[in-house]
Amino acid sequence: MFSLSRQTVRRNWSLYAGSFVALAVGVFLLGLAATATAATIAYHGPASASIAVTTLGGDGTPPERVKVPLSDADVSGLQTLLSMVGTLCGFITIFVIASTFAFAVASRRRELGLLRLIGATPRQIRRMVLGEALVVALVASLTGAFFAQLATPLLLRKASYTELAPVKLEPASPWVPLAIAVGAGLLVAMLGARSAARRAARVAPVDALREAALEPPRIGPVRIVFGVVFLAGAIAMLTLIRPSSGEGAVPLAMFTPMVLVIALTLLAPLVVPPVARLWAVPVVAWTQVSGRLARSNVLAAPRRSASLAAPILAISAIAGSMVLSLSFAADSAEATIRDAVRAPIVVTGAPPADGPGLKAVDAGLPVQLVRVAVDYAQLEDAEGIDPAIASQARDLRVLSGDLGKLSGNTVAVSKEMSGFEGYRVGDEVSVVFLDRAAVKLRVVAVVKDAFGVNPSFLIPLDVARQHSPAAQVERSFVLPADGTDPAELVRRIPGAQLATGWEADQAVGVRKGNQLGLVMLLGPAALYSAIAIANTLLMGSLQRRQEFVTSRLLGATPAQIRRMVLWESALVGAVALSLGTAITVAVGILIRHAMTAGVADVPVTVPWGVLLGIGALCLTLAVGSALAPTTYILRRSQPAAAVE
Repeated sequence: MFSLSRQTVRRNWSLYAGSFVALAVGVFLLGLAATATAATIAYHGPASASIAVTTLGGDGTPPERVKVPLSDADVSGLQTLLSMVGTLCGFITIFVIASTFAFAVASRRRELGLLRLIGATPRQIRRMVLGEALVVALVASLTGAFFAQLATPLLLRKASYTELAPVKLEPASPWVPLAIAVGAGLLVAMLGARSAARRAARVAPVDALREAALEPPRIGPVRIVFGVVFLAGAIAMLTLIRPSSGEGAVPLAMFTPMVLVIALTLLAPLVVPPVARLWAVPVVAWTQVSGRLARSNVLAAPRRSASLAAPILAISAIAGSMVLSLSFAADSAEATIRDAVRAPIVVTGAPPADGPGLKAVDAGLPVQLVRVAVDYAQLEDAEGIDPAIASQARDLRVLSGDLGKLSGNTVAVSKEMSGFEGYRVGDEVSVVFLDRAAVKLRVVAVVKDAFGVNPSFLIPLDVARQHSPAAQVERSFVLPADGTDPAELVRRIPGAQLATGWEADQAVGVRKGNQLGLVMLLGPAALYSAIAIANTLLMGSLQRRQEFVTSRLLGATPAQIRRMVLWESALVGAVALSLGTAITVAVGILIRHAMTAGVADVPVTVPWGVLLGIGALCLTLAVGSALAPTTYILRRSQPAAAVE
């Protein structure tokens, strides 16, 4: 049976070319993510950048001496980004493979019917189709893995010394990550082809005598049940995007669209027709005959229309939600930084010396410490402050406890850290400073979150100097004396700028960091989705050769057929973009509410250019990928071919 599958793929290679390209690109991206992740895991920095600490015993657990690499946090951002890239690639790959093999089975319906007619059993047909998927997947996965290995050094060079990985990364052993990528490619291909194999097994011998393949009038109950389950799960995830979710709101906003896309794809034969009817109203009014034919084709073949709309829906919903979420996250960060800074002047670098016009200088000392628990040790950023001055220069609103007691071995924690770790006033936090000193810090206050201004841990300034004598002040907040013009003081202090300018610079930095992550995250996914859209539309048009030739026989001109295909693909694209826009708007509204709760005057920055560009690109690919094969078929087919 495997030999027959191999021969079938060789004979019908044009049907599987799209699957090969899509899967090879998918494994290439997965391989890049896997090898780069292996490089981040293998990186532990220089030998001196590690520290031996004693974990505290609890519940009868004896203390244990462990070695904590202090540089692991340097590459955690890149690890998170790469894992999300891998998830996106795997998610979209299943869509591409499933649609490609579904079209391949549909175009070979008569061939499969002939096999059934000469005695092939449904089980043999199913095994043959799965064997074809295995042949294509094996060759494509090995090809993608080979090119991923070649591209890994380039990716690591580009990622090194950036905000995502401020260290130099070197390639690690590729065998395990590439084996994982190849295995994932094979698994994804088999999952994508599974439904097509089951559909092929249901082909009856009488299909060998049919000239037209009609779609079933209804979709199966199993598909409806799973669609409703995924839709309910997506709605539940949407309800969790609220202010109390904290930083978890952003991952929810990024992964909820995936669940919604799955739900709408399963229910698409029920959802696409009514939306298509709405979009068809202006099209029919404007184009008359070609618009009516396009509407009829979309409504008469809801499963085909749903398959064509699926990749457009996936990329528009996922990309749109991510773009909007990151833009609103930057807006929230800008407003939070603005509200957290009370001093009118910010000095970058060494703090100013005492002089005329100065009232106080909040020169916080940035330090790092290892937070030690029973089963882990985590590197954390902290800052040594003078609470009396810092409370005047920035927002250190106390939610519980007393910040005035911040002296000696004490610590004030942010609200978010308190929520994540369950810290309360009076609790002790076991930490190890970089000078190897193990200290228990007593929590004296829980303060308001102020991302970009205050770290999660605030310790007394003298404690920071004691354990990190080499630490240098990176920025300080300056309070001018009464009657002193801040602008005049800025001109006299090196490295000083008005707080409004510093806040704007910080907001620009946040947006640049978001843009870098967005490019690395959506760049591969957008490229892959473009291949998916083109591949799906190309195969969908190529299998309609007989339909086009019959239309020519009935008197339709090539121009009329091309216009019909143009409006048909535009209708499918408009339906998919409408559903994707609805998902994007819903997620955007919820994530903005979650991020801006309690913050006043938050700007609204909607990246219209990027969002409209995504929609225009999807429509262009949809129309172009449908018109190109139609023109090719019409040039090489004559009406007489319909009666051959």
